Amino acid sequence: MTDNSQSALQRALNRGTPIWGGWITGPTALGPEEFARAGYDYVGFDAQHGYLDDADIAGMLRRTEHLPIGTVVRLPNADAAPIGRVLDAGADAVVIAMIESVDQAAAAVAATRYQPAGIRSFGPLRAGLGRDTAALESRVSVFAMIETAAALSGLDEICAVDGLAGLYVGPADLALSLGVHVDGATRDPAVLEAIVRIHRAAAGAGLVTGIHAGNGATGRAMAKLGFSMITLTAESHALRRGAAEYLREATEP
Repeated sequence: MTDNSQSALQRALNRGTPIWGGWITGPTALGPEEFARAGYDYVGFDAQHGYLDDADIAGMLRRTEHLPIGTVVRLPNADAAPIGRVLDAGADAVVIAMIESVDQAAAAVAATRYQPAGIRSFGPLRAGLGRDTAALESRVSVFAMIETAAALSGLDEICAVDGLAGLYVGPADLALSLGVHVDGATRDPAVLEAIVRIHRAAAGAGLVTGIHAGNGATGRAMAKLGFSMITLTAESHALRRGAAEYLREATEP
């Protein structure tokens, strides 16, 4: 029996095994559906680096309402208005980029909570969400994206922020902040050490640990390290890889 008090993402995480995600960077009617059809557990919509506005995200979230897949939206900061809009449209979770301090993490959580606990404004847009504010709050997962050297010094304090669901690692920016090239970031000893450190801090606080892997091999490696929420690829990369394989099949000697 489905527990309607939890989001699809929360139910997937409760299985206790790694869950796998796809990433959407542009408006698409097919991308989320194809990730769901392929067996992915969640799909992320990128409002930081992607070419997506509120209407794009709301429309794609609507299309996923009856799909067996969780939904995540990445936003560039803890600005309450954009966070509230994607939650009103039905997102299961938000990943807030470039979190470096307790105050930033607390602001991200506050943007998902109604008064008096937070600053979220009431206005759910999807009928299926209902109007129970406690239920609306409880189904939302908030992830602090750790992707700078500056964030590493305050990991324990960030992990202690009440209401935070987990930490989500951005290896590319983390590598840059450590003076490492983004290519092969997760294989660099300094970056890998930082990734392990982030995982240990979050796991020690009972939080979910997520990461952008970028491919299946890295995803497998991150799962072996203990990460439980792993984004494997974006729709553009999956399309490029599939298209190249079709062309190879057609033209190889």
